[in-house]
Amino acid sequence: MKWIIVAIILIVIPYTFLTLRYRRPGPAFKPYEDMKNRANVARLLEAGYRRVTIPAQRPADDTPIRGGAKIVSIAGGLPAELRNTLVETPRLPAEITSVTAAPHANTLQSYEIKITAALPDDKLQLAGAELFIRGESVVITPTFELVSGDLQARSPESTVLLTIPPGVLKPGTYTVILAGERASRSWSLEMR
Repeated sequence: MKWIIVAIILIVIPYTFLTLRYRRPGPAFKPYEDMKNRANVARLLEAGYRRVTIPAQRPADDTPIRGGAKIVSIAGGLPAELRNTLVETPRLPAEITSVTAAPHANTLQSYEIKITAALPDDKLQLAGAELFIRGESVVITPTFELVSGDLQARSPESTVLLTIPPGVLKPGTYTVILAGERASRSWSLEMR
């Protein structure tokens, strides 16, 4: 019995030291997810897209933002080029019900978009968005987070404020598409 205890000590102590000393910081390698993300990035870059992730803020009150852009309703889903480029298409809200955004912006200031979207499930809520920028086209796909435990979303619609940081969009005129499953919204944006 004493030799078993000695053997365990001789193995466990060096193993613990080596593990703590040389362990890779951050999350462990997840082969399927990591390879899918790498393939997605490579395909987006090859097709000329740039992806930017932005967080969403839930307005505590009905904070007015500068609007005025002529918002038009278009067919739902992602544009065909982007859908064919992505390895896995993102989950979209059922419908974009309202959008408030300005038709003009300055590249040195943040650009705010207030959206209300019909949620696809009562266990999800809007968490942010991903911008796919290619030339003079910007496609915005909202992202979701899972409501934990037995909780559910408060209403079938969610209102969030998306803020595009300064310098993300270069000067020019862009066609912006906010993608939804059944109905998307589009408007023209002039960056100065």
